[in-house]
Amino acid sequence: MAVYQIKKRRGFFSSLSLTTQLIILNLALYFIGIILLSVYGEQFVLDYIALTPSIVLSGKSVWTVLTSMFMHGSFFHIFANMFSLFFIGGFLEKIIGRKRFFFVYMISGIIGGLFYILGAMLLGGLDVPAVGASGAIFGLLGVLAILVPYSKVYLIAGPLIIIVLEVLLAPFLPQNILPIFNFFVNFLIILMIFSLFSFRSSFRKIAVPVELPMWLLPIIAIVPLTIIGLFVQLPIGNSAHIGGLIAGLAYAFYLKSKFPNKTKSIMKMFK
Repeated sequence: MAVYQIKKRRGFFSSLSLTTQLIILNLALYFIGIILLSVYGEQFVLDYIALTPSIVLSGKSVWTVLTSMFMHGSFFHIFANMFSLFFIGGFLEKIIGRKRFFFVYMISGIIGGLFYILGAMLLGGLDVPAVGASGAIFGLLGVLAILVPYSKVYLIAGPLIIIVLEVLLAPFLPQNILPIFNFFVNFLIILMIFSLFSFRSSFRKIAVPVELPMWLLPIIAIVPLTIIGLFVQLPIGNSAHIGGLIAGLAYAFYLKSKFPNKTKSIMKMFK
């Protein structure tokens, strides 16, 4: 008797990398969030989706530690995060595999949210809501910083400079000028990001790309903004970034201790 095995055809979504699936999911939930905002109003989103420390600490909407990491506050916000996830996540997923990648993404995002609450308790801002995947993304970056510390990566310094200038200049601008100013800032940052894909090296320079070893990237991305945030309120959840990064670093050290030979081979491969 002949036995035939029938292979199940994989669907389009399941055939994609987990990084791509997460990007699609984040984009879909971003547009769902816009619908919820228009139907139920801003307060509904702030109470049941965004992470507001004072609400969670009162024992309400504790699930927002999870939901907030899949929602974004603006097109530029999700564009910047998904752009980072595409490169950082795609690289890490190939190194550690889908399951471990998913685990570190989720746990880093959750711990990033908890750190955001802790930061609000220590530094103030309990009623300031937060959304975004950046805590999870910094967790992925933390793993890469340990597993492939000497691989070369480019920090796009231009957008960071623009964000700091925006925060410093915005208080001195008339209210009727602010929307135009914010639009120009977002346009300039997106232009900087897209310039990296240009074949003309002179055009890529507007993004102010700085080549760094991977281990230095999270330090440069967090420390300056954290110091500035002590004096000026930035629209960035630095405490969530720190929490996500710590989770990623911890998981990377776990991988190094459990798989010493494999992690050494990976490190040598990307020197």
